[in-house]
Amino acid sequence: MKCISLFSVAIAGLMAMTTAAAEVRSETISYRDGDVELTGNLYWDDSISGKRPGVLVVHEWWGLNDYARWRAGQLAAMGYVAFAADMYGGNKVTTHPSQAGEWATAIASNQDAWRQRGLAGLQQLSSSPLTDTNRMAAIGYCFGGSTVMQLAYAGADLKGVVSFHGALPLPNGDEAKNIKGRVLVEHGNADAFVPPERVSAFKAAMNDAGVNLTFHGHDGARHAFTNPDAGDFGIDNLKYDAAADESSWRSMQQFFREIF
Repeated sequence: MKCISLFSVAIAGLMAMTTAAAEVRSETISYRDGDVELTGNLYWDDSISGKRPGVLVVHEWWGLNDYARWRAGQLAAMGYVAFAADMYGGNKVTTHPSQAGEWATAIASNQDAWRQRGLAGLQQLSSSPLTDTNRMAAIGYCFGGSTVMQLAYAGADLKGVVSFHGALPLPNGDEAKNIKGRVLVEHGNADAFVPPERVSAFKAAMNDAGVNLTFHGHDGARHAFTNPDAGDFGIDNLKYDAAADESSWRSMQQFFREIF
């Protein structure tokens, strides 16, 4: 697919930055969640000394592909340490919606296991000597956006979570009160996968729990609006939106400046 190769080029470019500016490094890390072996990627700017805020990056339902790693590399270039987590194990990545849906459903069908899998990635981020564990956040795309909300509901020690075109899963009972940090949602108002009723219920649950929620709805934006590859999958509701992508990324940057 054309954009995957572009992401590979972008990652290589990040790695090649000279020490006169940022020099982004990466490390492949094997870790486990019970009997499942996972493989994630840690990114950091080697020209910065000492600890810095850490950001967990959770991939779309396609698996830990170049797009998620590219986003983690961008965060490293901004001065954070970022860990691109693996939610599937076995280096599983696909471009086939049916396969992606099967994998994502298998994870999401057991909520406790879903949260534990995400927490395993967060543990890898917090265990890095580069990470200031008092200043951590998590971002996620689509399936990943839902995953970071599950981490928030589980009471993960995060200053904030950012959901990009996530499904806005609702909390069980009053567990939204477990959320320790702020929540930023970047949502496509034309996303047919997330009905208006779900949006309203999500906002109400956050309000009832006293959660500090910032919700940005992007008019005309569909699902996966941040991914330049979105239109290549043959699904009408998947479409890249450059304006929404750029606006949501700026919002995240401001959000991080505030929470960190």
